[in-house]
Amino acid sequence: MSTDKIQKTARIYALQNAIWFKGKANSKAVVGKVIAALQKEGFSPKEIIPIVNSVIVKVNKIPLNKQIAELEKLAPELLKKEKKERDFTLPKLLNAEKGKVVTRFPPEPNGYLHIGHAKAAIVDHEYARIYDGKFILRFDDTNPENAQIEFYEAQKEDLRWLKIEWDEEFNTSDHLEEHYRLAEQLIKQDDAYICVCSTEEIKHGRFHGKECNCCGNTCGDSMDLWKDMLNSSVEGSILRLRGDITCDNTAMRDPTLFRIIDKPHPLHGDKYRVWPTYDFAGAVEDSISGVTHPFRTKEYELRDECYFKLLDLLKLRKPHLIEFARLSIEGMPVSKRKIKPLIENGSVSGYDDIRLPTLRGLKKRGILPEAIKQFVLEQGISKVESSVTFSLVAAANRKIIDPIAKRYFFVKDPVKLIVENAPEKIKEINFHPINKTLGSRTVKTGKTFFVQNSDMKELKVGDIFRLKGLYNVKIKEKNKDVLTEYADENLIPGSAKIQWTTDKFVEMSVFIPHFIYIDEKYNADSLERADGFAEEAVLKLKTDEIVQFERFGFVRIENIDDKITGFFAHK
Repeated sequence: MSTDKIQKTARIYALQNAIWFKGKANSKAVVGKVIAALQKEGFSPKEIIPIVNSVIVKVNKIPLNKQIAELEKLAPELLKKEKKERDFTLPKLLNAEKGKVVTRFPPEPNGYLHIGHAKAAIVDHEYARIYDGKFILRFDDTNPENAQIEFYEAQKEDLRWLKIEWDEEFNTSDHLEEHYRLAEQLIKQDDAYICVCSTEEIKHGRFHGKECNCCGNTCGDSMDLWKDMLNSSVEGSILRLRGDITCDNTAMRDPTLFRIIDKPHPLHGDKYRVWPTYDFAGAVEDSISGVTHPFRTKEYELRDECYFKLLDLLKLRKPHLIEFARLSIEGMPVSKRKIKPLIENGSVSGYDDIRLPTLRGLKKRGILPEAIKQFVLEQGISKVESSVTFSLVAAANRKIIDPIAKRYFFVKDPVKLIVENAPEKIKEINFHPINKTLGSRTVKTGKTFFVQNSDMKELKVGDIFRLKGLYNVKIKEKNKDVLTEYADENLIPGSAKIQWTTDKFVEMSVFIPHFIYIDEKYNADSLERADGFAEEAVLKLKTDEIVQFERFGFVRIENIDDKITGFFAHK
């Protein structure tokens, strides 16, 4: 009886495995399935394995069509090979309660957002929604040298494009009076002091682990100097934390908490001149705004000690701080240090240049916000530093647009092709091979066509190829133009299928981005321009439509006064 049970189970899984692999079942795979199915019923591998191997020998002798017919009777549900989807959901948060999680996205308003910012914003937003919590947009604008008024709204526009909405919004600069109060608390506790040493002296002391003379200032001395800083009667003073000047963690060697920046702030003008550093403002704002789970990139990991030390000294609530690796894409700079010079010297057209990983550049290129979100979630929140290829972004985008993008013909570097004895046709061509809801266009053909020069270079006189979706032609002559003759309409296995336009075409250019940096150097050939002819139907396309030019790639369209321009997204 037990043998019968094993044989029946083995037969089913052997048939399934054989059908998946062209009629030949694999012993290891089938044994594993049978053991998993029967072990709970008390069957041991020792009695299962020989019976499975015996069944496999018999199953593998059966023709594939009979294997399919038998499995259809025994277990039809196993005929379908299900594709396992990888789970890209974010891991659970530690110390998180439904309805009580608060996250924040704290950009500095000093530029347009890029895909690295997108990772932080998406992760913060997703966790807030997963836990029915609150998501805060906080502009960390405590450096008036960098903050610019235009970027507050620009960054909000970028986030909305990503389909990210926030529950609360504020600026760190609006809380400066509270920051001053907390700074004075540190001074009164003798946990911070005013330093008037030069930048070089401070750097030297930190490097060698030696206190400066200012470290001996009393609370009263430091408070007087602090007030002088606020009322503009001194220059070059800073407020430093009494950390540990000999600490192995150099971030704790009396870090700067406040400094003087005499430059108008885009929101507050000349009202303030003393501004908190990231160390101070980040820790304080996370705590007083109720953030429970702040995320930041791993580069700040050494500063965690300072973050929690400050909160301890100020007796403020401590959030659960989490770090993850920065998002780095090969050949695409995400740091402002690299992007800003490209803008300033005209190497790129602006922050929406399709070679840049800014959200505006990606949008112009034809990358959808849903694809960016999927890409970010696939990367997860690991702390392992890595540089990924743009192909991963492209793969996420392709998965979304491939079923819905209309297909058109675009001929790069066109050459005229004449077909002798060409039948005149009025051809209806579907916009998509599967998605019929996208409709079709009608094309009238004669004897004149334009095809891609590179395709013709690969063919020789006497070769037969197919004008895609139309008919076969045979090459007679190759001169300035290509002379062919009508062959037939039968599909020829293995023959080239080439896209084309008629003599009613639309001249257009497609801009193709390449790596903007190669070996850390600017690539002067990073933007390619492909000139060619597109079929007449593209004139009906609207700006921002993403289409597929067959055998070329996915392209975002701009149609301005019937002048069509394309921006290459990816293959």
